[in-house]
Amino acid sequence: MATQWFTPALFAFLSELDANNSREWFQDNKARFEADVRDPLLAFIMALGGPLAGLNPNFLADPRPSGGSMFRLYRDTRFARDKSPYKTNVGAQFRHGLASRDVHAPGFYLHLDPAGCFASAGLWRPEPATLKAVRDRIVSHSREWKAIRAGGLEVLGDTLVRVPQGFDAGHPLADALRLKDFYTHAPLTQRQVCAGNFLETFTGICEKNLPLMKFLTKAVGLPW
Repeated sequence: MATQWFTPALFAFLSELDANNSREWFQDNKARFEADVRDPLLAFIMALGGPLAGLNPNFLADPRPSGGSMFRLYRDTRFARDKSPYKTNVGAQFRHGLASRDVHAPGFYLHLDPAGCFASAGLWRPEPATLKAVRDRIVSHSREWKAIRAGGLEVLGDTLVRVPQGFDAGHPLADALRLKDFYTHAPLTQRQVCAGNFLETFTGICEKNLPLMKFLTKAVGLPW
């Protein structure tokens, strides 16, 4: 049965928060945040648990309001010029159970934002040792990496100007070795997000990304 997890009220709240990003405004509108943003996202995360386990049981959809799949709304402003206390988007990441506390571990991701929604999968801003492990696997399993690209997945990320030291600058996969992140990007419209089949839509995107997730999971030494 179709279920509408998200409504336009989520995007309306985030847009208003963008225009009124203060603790005072948020406290006055906290009940709206909980009803229109937090609770629907937590319900979606809980519902995703079964379909995600069907794709790979190692990746978790954790519906806890704190410490789970949902990212905090509060910004870390300690070293930021922008001291606005709140993010104006919400997101959830579904990471490997053995790396569930590591935001830089391989995972699936959902981003909801009035400025643009998207789904993603992969590895973002990995530590140097993890980054090297992925590059080593690209070299040692080049056929598998090529198959991922041939299957229609465009792997994105910030790039180095040159191939990193220790790797062949003339390697056929030099473009991949220069990557500092390894992720995909699937844009979503607000209409798609608010549709009754959005759970199936997001699950389908996750399924399409399984070859990349398998490659990255094995590269960092986690069980697939």
